[in-house]
Amino acid sequence: MPTNDTILELKSRMAQSIIGQEKIIERLLIGLLTNGNLLVEGLPGLAKTRAVKSLAKHMEAEFRRIQFTPDLLPSDITGNEVLFTEGDQQIFKFQPGPIFSNIVLADEINRAPAKVQAALLEAMEERQVTVAGTTHKLPELFMVMATQNPIEQEGTYPLPEAQMDRFIMHVNIGYPDEASEAEILRLVRSEEGAEKKTKTKNKSNPEAISQQAVFEARKEITELHTSEAIEQYIVSLIFATRYPERYDKDLRKWIQVGASPRGGLGLDKCSRAYAWLNGRDHVTPDDVRAIVNDVLRHRIMLSYEANADGITADQVIDNIIKHVAVA
Repeated sequence: MPTNDTILELKSRMAQSIIGQEKIIERLLIGLLTNGNLLVEGLPGLAKTRAVKSLAKHMEAEFRRIQFTPDLLPSDITGNEVLFTEGDQQIFKFQPGPIFSNIVLADEINRAPAKVQAALLEAMEERQVTVAGTTHKLPELFMVMATQNPIEQEGTYPLPEAQMDRFIMHVNIGYPDEASEAEILRLVRSEEGAEKKTKTKNKSNPEAISQQAVFEARKEITELHTSEAIEQYIVSLIFATRYPERYDKDLRKWIQVGASPRGGLGLDKCSRAYAWLNGRDHVTPDDVRAIVNDVLRHRIMLSYEANADGITADQVIDNIIKHVAVA
């Protein structure tokens, strides 16, 4: 089976249990295909956890969930040296933490203090953990999906802007529509009924998607054609966040700090992955525009005036798209 068809099959399997949240399915796949990590923000009960569990369920991948709490320690994530007794000797052995998995859910990441967040983000960036002077490599297939609850701020530790830049995308998800809501009710009822029926039976599941399919897809995405015009369009979008006065006086008033070079790299990777998922062998301006909000939303620091006027990062990015033309 062609690699593209294999990944689309994974997407189709996930869509069977994730109703009304097609965006999170697509963004999860893009994060996986670009070897990046996702920050997902949404109200409780919007299938954030269910989506990432579904991704791991249909793949040959180990999944771990870390519930972030104020008393969490960095070693609870990375692991620690543990004293073992072997015969007459006592030796220290490294006990890996939950970060040593293929797909990791960092649930409510902003509920843990900065030192815990830093331990996770270091592992995300370096793809390794150093404990007691020894470096331990993380698995080749590795992705973190961190979640945040936007309605509760008491007792939380907001991620600094510089650390949020480590996530390739910041995805906002909302409520499903009425038709999807009714379908969710039917789906959960059918799952509960099927669970009772299959307690004493062995249920045959389709073959899991191999990790090699993901690695092959990444190679194909890297080789996807991106024209000079598209490259210049991406650069122009990034520079519009840094020098907004060139385009519009309101943008200059709203933007305090623009996107870093990591933003341009993320936009290039994600637009190529988006084009590949949609069956194209080249990137179009529509591919860039389809993904730009998720890539730049957390990389633009708004000014006091923008916050006072109720202007959001999405509104700023939409304004930039209107002013930046394709060469």
